[in-house]
Amino acid sequence: MDPTGLGLPPLLAAFVFGLLGGAHCIGMCGGIMSALTFAVPPSMRSPARLTGLLLGYNLGRILSYMAAGTLVASLGTVVALTPAARTGLQLFAAVMLILMALYIANWWKGLLRVEAVGRHLWRYLEPIGKRLMPVVKIPQAIGLGAVWGWLPCGLVYSMLAWSLATADPLRGAALMGAFGLGTLPSLLVTGFAARQLGALIRHPATRTLAALAIIAFALWQVVVLLPLGATGHH
Repeated sequence: MDPTGLGLPPLLAAFVFGLLGGAHCIGMCGGIMSALTFAVPPSMRSPARLTGLLLGYNLGRILSYMAAGTLVASLGTVVALTPAARTGLQLFAAVMLILMALYIANWWKGLLRVEAVGRHLWRYLEPIGKRLMPVVKIPQAIGLGAVWGWLPCGLVYSMLAWSLATADPLRGAALMGAFGLGTLPSLLVTGFAARQLGALIRHPATRTLAALAIIAFALWQVVVLLPLGATGHH
């Protein structure tokens, strides 16, 4: 299954999806990445240590994504998904992408209502994450990342819809892992250059460009899934 409708291999498609969603990831998790960097005492803030902490955090986050992918894809094995249902899930993901783009550009905040679905679980997990801070050791970073991987996020929910459509736990985990790797560049750059990037990321022009790219991607997917005029009129 190619969730993008672009003819890409599934794992590459998931990776591209993560790359495109980088702006949203920075908004959701960029503050955590900055906190990881700034919480390390200056005397311990060597490039090697910071790299280890940031990679550890992202490892934990991606492992949580893979666990979630395994869970929802397992649900797909229980529920018999028709081809129409699979297409519906992909369309749902495209709609979520558009909502996310509107949120990134500050045009409409409706995505917050969708993300509210996960806040019930998050109420129990957030205190665990706070107890792991400040992070100065790699195991702490991995643990914090594993907790924050469950942060309510419309982008993750979109990818989980595709994982559900696979109805295969291993493929669901692999898709979420590839998606997580796609989000990695944005978050690593944010962690290393938090102060320098903060103003650029918050700039309306930056957010607008990111939103337009995501909307174009989502609309392309809709066109591929529902080729208007493909059947023609008789």
